Amino acid sequence: MAFERSLPLDLTTDEPVAFGVGVDLAELWLNRPARLNASSDEMVRAIDLALDAIAERSPRVLVVGGVGRAFCAGRDLSDAHPEDEDAEAILANVYNPLILRLASLDVITVAAVHGAVLGTGLGFALACDLVIAASSSRWGSPFARIGAVLDSGGHYFFRRLGHQRAMDLILLGELIDGSDAFKYGLVSRVVDEEHFEEEVELYVQRVAHGPTQAFLASKRILNRERIPALAEVLAMEAEAQGGCARTLDYATGLRSFVEHQEPRFEGL
Repeated sequence: MAFERSLPLDLTTDEPVAFGVGVDLAELWLNRPARLNASSDEMVRAIDLALDAIAERSPRVLVVGGVGRAFCAGRDLSDAHPEDEDAEAILANVYNPLILRLASLDVITVAAVHGAVLGTGLGFALACDLVIAASSSRWGSPFARIGAVLDSGGHYFFRRLGHQRAMDLILLGELIDGSDAFKYGLVSRVVDEEHFEEEVELYVQRVAHGPTQAFLASKRILNRERIPALAEVLAMEAEAQGGCARTLDYATGLRSFVEHQEPRFEGL
């Protein structure tokens, strides 16, 4: 059976997102490889516009990936201004609506993930219905290193790990690889790096050639509980981040991160 791809895509563009839509398949690629696809306000707007076009065409599957060495290393903090930015508003008005939209999109979504999957990247990936992870991908919550609260739905998605393992990753800021992410139930599949693209292609073809309307019906049923719970966690994270943003440790952590120095937290 023929599989209509949306390629060729222009992945050399300077735009922060490259996407295409076919009858069977839509592809959306985060495209800031020099910044490990760290997210920016411009990228969020571009993803939103891409999702408009994808929703209008209603393909059978959407694949979300990252160009270069990583899926997404989190929010680009080089433009952050902890002294005067509203951390709660940034989450509530910029990132949280996008994560909720991706999670509730009326298309089967598959995240094809390699390299760093941190912060907003974690949220983007795990908002998808299915996640195929390269075994060498790196997952986690580095927020403890910058004095911030885990966000982007991390507290909701980390429920899959169990309380103690989730707290361990949150408190220590350590990362796990794709194999452990699969073992702990965080992702759908794990694939060796050398076979990653091939396996993603085969997996996506199987999904795209299945009974799409039945799949969507199941997604809507599962989302009846998933979306309100995710929305509640996202709102709590935004409020908590707003509180943390007013602490000395948050300012210290962000400044140390940008300056590539080890932070000295005071607990204040």
